[in-house]
Amino acid sequence: MKTKVMGILNITPDSFSDGGDFLNADAALREAEQMIEWGADVVDIGGESTRPFAKPVPPEEELARVLPIVRVLVNHGIRQLSIDTRNASTARACFQEGVTWLNDVSAFTHDPLMIEAAKNFETVILMHSRGTPESMQAGNIAYDDVVSEVYRFLQERVQVAMYAGIEKSKLIVDPGIGFGKRLEHNLALIRSLSKFQGLGSSVLCGLSRKAFIGELTGLKDPKERDAATIGAICMASSFGADIVRVHDVKGAVHALKIVDALRQG
Repeated sequence: MKTKVMGILNITPDSFSDGGDFLNADAALREAEQMIEWGADVVDIGGESTRPFAKPVPPEEELARVLPIVRVLVNHGIRQLSIDTRNASTARACFQEGVTWLNDVSAFTHDPLMIEAAKNFETVILMHSRGTPESMQAGNIAYDDVVSEVYRFLQERVQVAMYAGIEKSKLIVDPGIGFGKRLEHNLALIRSLSKFQGLGSSVLCGLSRKAFIGELTGLKDPKERDAATIGAICMASSFGADIVRVHDVKGAVHALKIVDALRQG
C-alpha cells in the first residue's frame, strides 16, 4: 500500500517555516509544479497560518491570498489541489475554481457554515485541535489519555459529518500533531496512528518541521528539520499513516518508496 504525500504550499507572510516564500504567483506555481513532478499526490494551499500563537486572518484576506494562486495553478493544469481553511467562504470559492480536497483544522468547529460547504468536495480532512491556533499551546496542556481523547473527538466529528450527508469514504482523520499537544502527547499519537484506522477512509499525519522535532533534535530553524522529518514520516507510515503532509516532497517520496517496499516485502 502506497503512503500518499501531501505537499504544503503556504500563501502566508507568517507561517512558521515558509512564511512569505510563495506569496508571488510565479513562485507558488514553480513550487507546486515541482511538488507534482516529484510525486506529490495533492498540494495543500493555505492562506492563514495556524502555527501556535498565530493571529486569526479575516476570511476576505485569506481568500485574497489563495484565490489568485488557485486560479494560476488550475490554469496550468494542476488539479490535485486541497484548500487548507477553516472558513466556508474560502472553501466554496476554491471549490468553484476546481479544488477537490478540503482540509479543515477545526473539523467544522470554527465556521458553522463549513459543513454545508464541505459536501461539495471529493475529500474532506477533519483534524483534532485543542482550542484555536492563538491559544492552543498556551497554559497547562493536559490529557488523561491523549490517544483516547483525540480518538473520541474525531469519532464525534466524523459522525457529525456523516449525519450531514458526507460519506465516510470521503473523510480523512488527522490527530493534529502539535495542535494543543506537548512532546509526550505528539509521540504517543504518532505511535498510535493505527488506532485511528477505520474512523474515516484513511489517516493523515502532519508533522513536517514541527516544534517537537526541534525539541528532539535541538534544531531551532524549522527549515533545517527536513532530514529529521523524514525519519518521523517513515515511522508514522509504519505506525499507520496513509498520508503524510510535508514541505520536502522530494525527500518524502523517495523515503516512503523504501518504507512501502520493505513493508510489502
